[in-house]
Amino acid sequence: MCGEWNTLVEEVDRPLPAATADSAVPVALSEVPAAGSVPLTTEIPELDRVLGGGLVPGSVTLVGGEPGIGKSTLLLQVLAEMARAGRRCLLVSAEESPAQVRRRAERLGALIPGVWLVGETSLVGIQAAIAEVAPDVVVVDSIQTVWDGEIDSSPGSVGQVRGCAQILVALAKSGGPAIVLVGHVTKEGALAGPRVLEHMVDTVLSFEGDRHHALRLLRAVKHRFGPTGELGLFEMTGDGLTGVDDPAGLFLADRRSSVPGSVVFPAMEGYRPLLVEIQALVVPTNMPSPRRSVSGYDSGRLALLLAVLDQRVGISLADQEVYVSVVGGVRIADPGADLAVCMALASARTYRPIADDLVALGEVGLGGEVRQIAHTPRRLAEAARLGFTKAAAPPSSPKSDGISVRSVATLGEALERSLGPETSSPKLRVVGSTGH
Repeated sequence: MCGEWNTLVEEVDRPLPAATADSAVPVALSEVPAAGSVPLTTEIPELDRVLGGGLVPGSVTLVGGEPGIGKSTLLLQVLAEMARAGRRCLLVSAEESPAQVRRRAERLGALIPGVWLVGETSLVGIQAAIAEVAPDVVVVDSIQTVWDGEIDSSPGSVGQVRGCAQILVALAKSGGPAIVLVGHVTKEGALAGPRVLEHMVDTVLSFEGDRHHALRLLRAVKHRFGPTGELGLFEMTGDGLTGVDDPAGLFLADRRSSVPGSVVFPAMEGYRPLLVEIQALVVPTNMPSPRRSVSGYDSGRLALLLAVLDQRVGISLADQEVYVSVVGGVRIADPGADLAVCMALASARTYRPIADDLVALGEVGLGGEVRQIAHTPRRLAEAARLGFTKAAAPPSSPKSDGISVRSVATLGEALERSLGPETSSPKLRVVGSTGH
């Protein structure tokens, strides 16, 4: 790095091996055997959904996520379930001691005879363990702590991570087991280490979630064996991670009725519609720069929508503190949430609630127009399945069975047709007061 001392690390390039009699020869594509391309099910439906059926033999998968999010817990459960199905599994614990892993396994009920464990950081030792156990699946937790003595750099450096990963990838591709690598992430949430690491592996999984909420989201950023649009949902419990078949119970179970500032938005996470509650709170302030606080939403997008509300609808929040939250720990980057956010803000500002059985979806332009978004039929069908009867949507939205679509061309029209009657502002109350 520029401007700092002792930041250069020497890396010695290994000479490339010359071609030998054992080198691969070209063959016709149609003659390549298809054996080994059938995925090995992980016995965890939410993970199999993301992987398109399971782990492909000879593939390499990279799993990234923030510390403490549950990566090690999920992968230990995967190995236990696959061992129950008769697979031989090896866990390489390069960060935790074997005793620590055993305690977690006892808590998760993962003490299964088919799961092997080795506490090793040396690449040579890991290769020896794989040769001895001959597993179907190997988990290396984590790749940043593995080191190769032939690489002249410290563990965790770019050269070590790249070199060790390259050898493990070659091992998997030469008829070896399916290998899962656990990777660290940076403060920005990106995978740490060289970007070439993501190019070398077949699949990159991102394990996300707010550690203060039970919900965890697993999505494929890269997947050579299938699409990357699927989303896996898990709930962190005392017994480990459990799949969430119907997330509406998590997102909408505690929703209060007739509360100003609350709107339901049918979001799309990959190919999966999720109904989430968007809440807004508006509070007067005398500060010259009112606070804008967001949780699970883009602050820049919020600033744009506040300007549209001011200029196109006449609802000014320049002297108000604004708080916007997506309930449940979900992060929304979908522009289709624009209409729902604007309606929540207007509802909170005017203290006029939105109907409980209404969902809102649509992108809001700078002119105040409401624009079409993708996957509208799937969003509306999911809303109808969960009992919602009305939807505020762009005029070009298709009709949907079981739900009445209110076509709104502009933001002003949407607010005029959706805001309920004004309710009285809340009075100051003291919890537990008897009124005397």
